[in-house]
Amino acid sequence: MQRVCFQLQVKPERLEEYTARHRSVWPEMLQALKRSGWHNYSLFLREDGLLIGYVEVESLAVAQAAMDAEDINAAWQEQMGEFFVDLEGARPDTGFLELQEVFHLEDQLATVEPSTTQTPQN
Repeated sequence: MQRVCFQLQVKPERLEEYTARHRSVWPEMLQALKRSGWHNYSLFLREDGLLIGYVEVESLAVAQAAMDAEDINAAWQEQMGEFFVDLEGARPDTGFLELQEVFHLEDQLATVEPSTTQTPQN
């Protein structure tokens, strides 16, 4: 499973509306994301408009291609595109900045021998 974290910037004057739209995403869009293999998908918004997204997929390229084949996605992306800065003509679902993962607890714990994971007792 690929863990993907990404960043976008929501226009400050559109924060309230962006948040409201995500309180009730279109059911057809939710179902398309599920069909396309998007798992554990979350968005986090800072008060200055910094948006951080996280999703788990088998492959980001495959998941994006699957969403591209969904008719509802084109309509959603067209509406969401107006909320962001610096997309330079890209849709939000492809124009984001992907962040590099530098630490994942479970991955590192898996490399540690069981006897060294015990904590000392007082």
